[in-house]
Amino acid sequence: MTAVDPLHTDRPSRAGGPAQQVLEPSVAPAVEPAGAAATEPSTGPLFGRGLLYVAVWALQLLSSVVFAPVLAHLLPPDQFGQLAAGIAVHQVLVVAAVVGLDQVLVLLRAEDGVDRPARALVALGLGLGVLVTLVAVATLPWWSGPLGFGEGSRVLLVTVAWTAPAACLQLVSALLLAQDRFRAFSVVTLLSGVGGQVVGMALLLGSGSRVAGTYALGNLVTLSLALVVGLLMVRPGWRAALGPALARRALSLGVPLMIGSLAVYVLNAGDRIVVQRLLGSAEAGRYQIAYTIGNVVVMLLAVTSGAWAPRIAAIRDESHRWAVIASARDGLVRLMGPVILGLTLGAPFVLDVVAPASYDTGPLLPVVLLVALAGFPVLASAATGRALITLRATAPLAVAAGVAAVLNVGLNLVLVPVWELSGAAAATVVAFAAQAGVQRLALARRATLPRLLPGVWVPTAVAVAVAVATLELPSTLTWDAARAAAGLACLPWLVVQLRVLRDTGDPQRADQPG
Repeated sequence: MTAVDPLHTDRPSRAGGPAQQVLEPSVAPAVEPAGAAATEPSTGPLFGRGLLYVAVWALQLLSSVVFAPVLAHLLPPDQFGQLAAGIAVHQVLVVAAVVGLDQVLVLLRAEDGVDRPARALVALGLGLGVLVTLVAVATLPWWSGPLGFGEGSRVLLVTVAWTAPAACLQLVSALLLAQDRFRAFSVVTLLSGVGGQVVGMALLLGSGSRVAGTYALGNLVTLSLALVVGLLMVRPGWRAALGPALARRALSLGVPLMIGSLAVYVLNAGDRIVVQRLLGSAEAGRYQIAYTIGNVVVMLLAVTSGAWAPRIAAIRDESHRWAVIASARDGLVRLMGPVILGLTLGAPFVLDVVAPASYDTGPLLPVVLLVALAGFPVLASAATGRALITLRATAPLAVAAGVAAVLNVGLNLVLVPVWELSGAAAATVVAFAAQAGVQRLALARRATLPRLLPGVWVPTAVAVAVAVATLELPSTLTWDAARAAAGLACLPWLVVQLRVLRDTGDPQRADQPG
């Protein structure tokens, strides 16, 4: 991932920060015994220690929620929109630079049981990041104009410069995650993520500037510092990175993942680019505020899937692996009920607090809910995608993401002129659903995950129906406060579900395929 800032909320940052002691032991992921399939799969470890990593990523999300409204108040709407669009471009460049090596690193380390190939991939990732950055800067005059950026846009230049350190740090933190070095991972992630936001805001306030490029520069400074420290932590294998055998092995798996991830970023960023192009930078800023709040659900699902990757990849028995993936999926579906309902109930109050009065937050409520509902197809895609990656079937992921990206851009071009911001959010939900469908068809040829039982999805469906109904409530200060209080009441429900999953796993996991 990349520098995390209040607008960078499409994917978890795996970028890191200061090193923990090099003497900290690397803990190889435990490999499941051959007979593990005979035992009842449990999500306890996933919802236990696995969620510690999710909690660290969640701190980045929390800081984004805190800093985004401050930026929205400090920056003029056009500057806020330019920053959002610049980050969207940066996300695409990071995907091209990483080439899927972060996921390949986790898979190869689980298969080989040693760190040497993974450390070599960190070095390779740094070289690719520098190359992509240089190419992007050299060609910037050709493509910046068509994307709606002015000539010599400072914020675009700085966000492009984030690419090299962010790409390498994504591999650094992926290796720390695979080694289960939680303390080191935490320091790395928080320095590059939360630290970048703090430094960027300090520059913005200290200089008195109201230019987005000043904020972006603070993130660049922190990323560069984090890169140096991160490299000291993992000690990249510089010589091994030059070996053609490892590069071929990694790229054969990584290139399809890169194509798929690139399409996912187009899927994520396409709506904002279309909104900026058709409705202007000010509307792109309004959309970004609503997207940031609703996308918390999608982000938490994404970081959870990433945190579980090493443990799932280490399971050698396929039957047991599919059961664990399905059980984890079912657990997340259960958690979606209180999350969706609580987020929707609290959204009016949060929007009133974080957004400037000029943003007219009332029409943004459906956008928040629609973006949050995209979490369901994202959840399904995460389960089938993790299964396909462990089977080394990465090409279907590229196809699925490509179909979704093209569909998303096309639907945005059709729906945004008609339904404006709600049309952009609806197009994104449909596109994610298409991606999930294509991946499910691809997996069905190779393996079958246990199906989702009514006892798992019905309570969540009821919660979603209630969330939709709350959109019809009056929009007054009293009603917004009451809805926020009701949203907070969803927290005990969420805590109870988490405790059940941590202690016993999903009690109603389906054993039969479907």
